Amino acid sequence: MNTFALAAANSGAGSSIFMVMLAVLFGFTYFTMIKPQKKQQQQRQEMMNQLKKGDSVEMVDGLRGKIDSINDADKTIVLDADGIYLTFSRLAVRTVLKQADASEAEAAKPAEEKAEAAKTEEAEDKAKDKDSQE
Repeated sequence: MNTFALAAANSGAGSSIFMVMLAVLFGFTYFTMIKPQKKQQQQRQEMMNQLKKGDSVEMVDGLRGKIDSINDADKTIVLDADGIYLTFSRLAVRTVLKQADASEAEAAKPAEEKAEAAKTEEAEDKAKDKDSQE
């Protein structure tokens, strides 16, 4: 009987330390994992609710395009990717691209075409030089 009394008296201090450590661990987990995830989820839901026709978006697979139409009943969007119309779930949208990003992407295409034209022109000039040397 005395052993049970001694065990109960000693375990009181150990269990209170254990409870404090458990509370600290739960607090650490909440503030480092759960709260940031909830905040990120809330921001994503806000982004999904603010989608509108004409927004440039990037999908989870990296595909970029403009929203052609939104179906609220099915929670789907129709994406115009350079004339190809694709239907996706709203959840497939990774980010809404800023207008600056979208305009940079559009500006990059003509710049690439100009670079290719310059390379072609240089090649033609070299060919003419070779012909004139012969």
